[in-house]
Amino acid sequence: MIRLRSFAIVPLLLQIMVAQTPEGLLFHASFDNGLNAHQAKGDSQLYSSPSYKQQDKATPGLAAAPQVKLDSAAGRHGSGALRFTGKNENAVFFRAANNVNFQAGTLSFWLSLNPDKDLAPDYCDPFQLTDNAYNDSAIWVDFTKDDKPRLFRLGVFGVLKSWQALNLAPDKDAAFEKRLVVVRKPPFAAEKWTHIAITHQALGTPQGKAALYVNGSLIGDSPALSEPFAWDPQKTTLRLGINYTGLFDDLMVFNRPLSAPEIRALSR
Repeated sequence: MIRLRSFAIVPLLLQIMVAQTPEGLLFHASFDNGLNAHQAKGDSQLYSSPSYKQQDKATPGLAAAPQVKLDSAAGRHGSGALRFTGKNENAVFFRAANNVNFQAGTLSFWLSLNPDKDLAPDYCDPFQLTDNAYNDSAIWVDFTKDDKPRLFRLGVFGVLKSWQALNLAPDKDAAFEKRLVVVRKPPFAAEKWTHIAITHQALGTPQGKAALYVNGSLIGDSPALSEPFAWDPQKTTLRLGINYTGLFDDLMVFNRPLSAPEIRALSR
């Protein structure tokens, strides 16, 4: 009887969440009833492929990503979440076309992990939005490789040639470093959920900007993002769990930058 009641609660929780969701929701993957998004303006399916260089070989589901599974009892509300059981080097993604407003919007999701214990010794991007690479028309968050504790960062980059004058490695490139929003003491922990929200607006114009929120609090704003962004909507993907080990839940995409009170409400 207890199990029957717990399953009955899931639809009720979804109804409550939908009722409290801010306006402008384009896409929502809760992972409570499967891998695919239950709300989408474009393609709702989750895909996997051997790598992002082989997106043309992607198939629906997680067959090409053996380190990733749907855990039906690990979510924030005791329902579903994606569990990355080891360093994920395969491609796991949703297609962005019609699911993302590339000029302005909000990206929202939840993570659960201990970065210093769970992650492999490499850069880890729990989330990316791009059609190319992390430094070429992209929005992402990552955990650094060598810092103790590992830093958590937001990066937003337009067309590579428009912001990078020299062909330098990221850790040696001042132009790269100054564009980041950095959390030096991130609050992540095992058995605890942390909410991440990224707002962006006017990308591709001289007024372009972005901001990072963690657990409803504004961490910081990006510097001015005046360079062009060359998104190809048909190739751009919402990439999940690059080199990641941990839990990922409740991905939402809005067609406008949410206000600080709206983001605080989402983080509860």
